[in-house]
Amino acid sequence: MINGFRKRLSFRLTRDTVLIAMALGLVLNLVQITIDYFNARAAMEEDVHALIDISVSPASQIAYNIDVRLAEELLDGLLRHPATTDARIIDNDDQTMAAASQSSPDSPYRWASDLLFASNRVFSEELRVPQLEDLPLGRLIVTIDTYHYGLQFLERATYTLISGLLKSLTLTAALLGIFYLVLTRPMLNVINALSEVQANSPEKVRLPVPANHEQDEIGTMVGIINQHLETMDSSLAQLRSAESAMKDYSSQLEREVDDRIREISEKNDALQRSNRALIKAKEDAVRRARARANFLASMSHEIRTPLNGVLGMLGLALEGKLDSSQRYRLEVAFSAGESLLGLLNDILDISKVEAGKLSLENIPFNLRNLIEEASTLHAQQARRKRIELVNEIDPQLPESFLGDPTRMRQILNNLLSNAIKFTDEGSVLVKAAYSAGMLRLDVIDTGIGMSSGGLHKIFSPFSQADADTTRLYGGTGLGLTLCRQLVERMHGRIMVDSTEGRGTHFTVTVPLPMHEDSTPDQLPQAAKGLVDIGVTLAIPADNPHRPAIERQLQAWQIPVWNLGTEHRGILITLIGKDGIEGAVQAENWQGPGLILADSLGTSAQGKSDHPILSLPLRRDELYRCLCRAIGILRTDPVLQSTDALEPAQTTKSLRILLVEDNQVNQLVASSILKKLGHTVESAENGQRALDAMAAGEFDLILMDCQMPIMDGYEATRRIRQNSDWQQVPIIAVTANVMQGDRDDCITAGMNDYVTKPYKREELRAAINRWTQPRPQEP
Repeated sequence: MINGFRKRLSFRLTRDTVLIAMALGLVLNLVQITIDYFNARAAMEEDVHALIDISVSPASQIAYNIDVRLAEELLDGLLRHPATTDARIIDNDDQTMAAASQSSPDSPYRWASDLLFASNRVFSEELRVPQLEDLPLGRLIVTIDTYHYGLQFLERATYTLISGLLKSLTLTAALLGIFYLVLTRPMLNVINALSEVQANSPEKVRLPVPANHEQDEIGTMVGIINQHLETMDSSLAQLRSAESAMKDYSSQLEREVDDRIREISEKNDALQRSNRALIKAKEDAVRRARARANFLASMSHEIRTPLNGVLGMLGLALEGKLDSSQRYRLEVAFSAGESLLGLLNDILDISKVEAGKLSLENIPFNLRNLIEEASTLHAQQARRKRIELVNEIDPQLPESFLGDPTRMRQILNNLLSNAIKFTDEGSVLVKAAYSAGMLRLDVIDTGIGMSSGGLHKIFSPFSQADADTTRLYGGTGLGLTLCRQLVERMHGRIMVDSTEGRGTHFTVTVPLPMHEDSTPDQLPQAAKGLVDIGVTLAIPADNPHRPAIERQLQAWQIPVWNLGTEHRGILITLIGKDGIEGAVQAENWQGPGLILADSLGTSAQGKSDHPILSLPLRRDELYRCLCRAIGILRTDPVLQSTDALEPAQTTKSLRILLVEDNQVNQLVASSILKKLGHTVESAENGQRALDAMAAGEFDLILMDCQMPIMDGYEATRRIRQNSDWQQVPIIAVTANVMQGDRDDCITAGMNDYVTKPYKREELRAAINRWTQPRPQEP
């Protein structure tokens, strides 16, 4: 049943219809009142102007004849108009000839009239006679009270609103009755009939169709309800038959449920046994992984310890006086040892990546310097094979990135080493660019290339393109595997495109964020004069180094010309395999400066007085050569020998305590340190180190970690507990390179970490880092 009048459909339809009609009527009434308002204002203006137009002619005659009595009669006549409150005639001397006024009517509705029409209006008209148009006689001034017109407008507006409201109310009553008779009452009859249907036998009832509604929506609705009732009748019959069938299946289902419960119980027991077996297998796998990590750490230490001795002794032997055959054999042995060390490092790195124990740093680093250093490192290898190694770095490459420079250098070194190894003629090109947060590195060579079958297995461990490659060029096939794993750890991609006999193209894309101070390179202010001088390139257009040099000069906005043009500027000419042509160009050059570009390392023999630009290109070296060519820099540090630089790198002779249990390693490290100009005292274990510290003072300690009696960790903790020794730098030197070794050293109190085998430059850098006035964490 319908619970209330307000919930009936007829009331809701009427309410919504009337609300819409009232809103629409109100809008129309407001429009009508607005139009009436503007019409009332216009009518007021016309009425007042008509009154003044009738009065201005007699007023002009009165002013001309100066008849005050007639003027007063005229003004009294103007006051008879209900809106006039003041009228006066003013002569030429602004003196009042005659005036008449009356008070304004008072009313509680006056504020509304004043708001719409203003309280009064003043009208003024010049007085002239037809005979003397050019003679002004004065002015007729009439003040009108707008309340007379405003009251008429307010009455009309009130009538309009009240009549609209009454019409809406009348429409509401009419619609309510119509909706009730046409819609609500027939619906109530249908609802009452439905309410009489019994829940246990709904199929026995049919609804009557309301009179006069057989063809409309209500009649259609009743017909559909009756059809559903008939459907329910047949459905209930089917349901009863199905219910009897369900009873028959109930007992069978109960038996099947019992069988399933018994099977589930048996499977649950089996699953519990499997879970216990899995837990045991997991524990075994963890133990094996821990044992594998320990084995790798032990293997690293055990292999590196004798390898350190071998490489150290070979290095010391190579520094002595040897004949050519002896030096060649020692260099071959030293190269083989370095290869063995590289293989060991690759195996350990791959193991760390696969075990998920390789952590990546996120520190600022200069990618351009990293690429240039890697290219310079491999330049000698390329020169020996008489191939060109080219740096083509985008001049707009940001100066600083956030990432792991060690792993980026490892990726680039592996790709460059592979490219040079498999290229017998032509060039190896390194390209770098940055766009939309992605760094792209390309290493392109003109080497032997690979077949489509070889491309699918080059990233697999211990695999190369084919067996012939392994026999001809050697190698283990671990370098590219490590590259792929490192790139994937950086959330990047490494792709390769190669054609057999035409070379290989490796592409590495890595998401690398810029550091906050990453501003594009610009020409320093001190060398702005280079923009006016310009550069003439006497390098053949097909030379692979020319595009890189030309792009960098153009990025600095330095004009670049070809040889033979009227512009001269600074000449950059190529020496080396084009040495004869370059020498002729250098001898005949009359410009302000000359730079010799060297790609094969032959310039050192010539001892030229001109600046030498070593290739592959390094941006800073190009800048120094340009400045030296025009006289900004008088000396070029690049031209100085390594022997001349070494004394400046060592600040002073230090007293160093070397804690090392292996006699061969003691001999190697002591020899290197003594050649660096330091005094060395050795200790076989941590206890001997403590005794040596108590007996004398040392500027720095080189501490091995794995030693008998007392290891390096315990010795370091004992040293740090003594207040007199807390400021002595301790550098760990160990053969362990597994993840966590460096953290263990820092936690124990050591300042730095150097891995074996001993390397002269690495030791020199670590010692200088911690013996400067303000040592800082590397």
